Amino acid sequence: MAGYIGGRVAISSPQQIETKHTLTATASQTSIPNIGYTVGAVHVYQNGVRLVDGTDYTATNGSTVTLETGATEGDQIVIVSHGSFETGDVVSKASGGTFSAGITANGDITASGGTVLVTGDTAAGDDAAIGYTSAEGLILTGQGTTNDVTIKNDADADVIEIPTGTVNVTMAGTLGVTGVITGGGLVVPDGSIAVADLDIDGGTDIGAALVDADLMIVDDGAGGTNRKATMSRLATYMGTKITGGSMVYLASSGAISNAATVVFTQFDSSKYDHYEFWFQDVIPATDTVHAIFQVSTDGGSNYDTTSGNYHYNLTTDLNGLNVAHSVGSDTNENGISGPFNLMNPHTTTYTRSVSNVVSMHENTTSIAVSSVNYAAGVHLVAEDTDAIRFLFSSGNVESGEIVMYGIANGS
Repeated sequence: MAGYIGGRVAISSPQQIETKHTLTATASQTSIPNIGYTVGAVHVYQNGVRLVDGTDYTATNGSTVTLETGATEGDQIVIVSHGSFETGDVVSKASGGTFSAGITANGDITASGGTVLVTGDTAAGDDAAIGYTSAEGLILTGQGTTNDVTIKNDADADVIEIPTGTVNVTMAGTLGVTGVITGGGLVVPDGSIAVADLDIDGGTDIGAALVDADLMIVDDGAGGTNRKATMSRLATYMGTKITGGSMVYLASSGAISNAATVVFTQFDSSKYDHYEFWFQDVIPATDTVHAIFQVSTDGGSNYDTTSGNYHYNLTTDLNGLNVAHSVGSDTNENGISGPFNLMNPHTTTYTRSVSNVVSMHENTTSIAVSSVNYAAGVHLVAEDTDAIRFLFSSGNVESGEIVMYGIANGS
């Protein structure tokens, strides 16, 4: 045995792990099995003397050490094996660093006083991943049996869910929106929005009369798709529900204030055969004048004022048909009130009228009827009347109101 003291086995750097095996040899023992070592990184000592690799022993398979000369019974054999580990590729606890490959954590990862920054995209099939791209920003990807992504609150209750394999979003609570929702597909449960909370574009009154082009929302087929419809469609539909002979409100003069004439152009031969006008305290600006009306056949651009074209109560040569005569405007006189009817204005026969208004005045002790003005008249021109104006034989219409109704035809 050519033993020596000193010298070093060449072991690649870095290394730090050392394992020692001690045993007592049997007589003539040469094989020492099941050691476990790195070839070229093992030292063997016999009775404290270091043996020479390749001369005094061989260790070539990483498991068994073989002595060249059999040991004496009771010899102390010590085998020291050295293992290596890499210490250069580390991330400093103090200054941080970069992992070039994936890492696995069996516990929580905590970012205390900082943030977790990601720079890579996610991919289909990721069980749970956080990603980022410059175009998409923060990306959350999941793959669950019920939801792909679930966001919970501090009470572990679901707040937002994206069901597996869908592009739908389910919210458990209230959605507060301060901006504008664009696009389509927003679905809310039936009855979940109170009428008081329904605020469409400010929710203020339109501030003007409705016109045919104005839109409303309708439920197409009751429980179907919500769609828009124009007011003209509503008018057409309502017209189908009006039976012949029904009286339909058409227009009002509103509160009259010192007007020369009061005009109505809401005639429609496709819907109405006759028209009725109601007078409410219509007072002239000039005392003791006649209330009359004149007709138009061109929508109100021109009115027939020809004396002799109007007859009433066998009287001829009037420039308008009589509604009421001798209407006063003194302090105790309240003008005229009551109905006035216009018959068959759309036929090519004569347009006829019947007035049944009442002139009122007050005396010093009670209210009395001054006169009941019942007058039948006819326009002696066989033309289709499509506008009418009321006026007094002298002066303006000081105050009151006139309302127009149509008597629906049977078609």
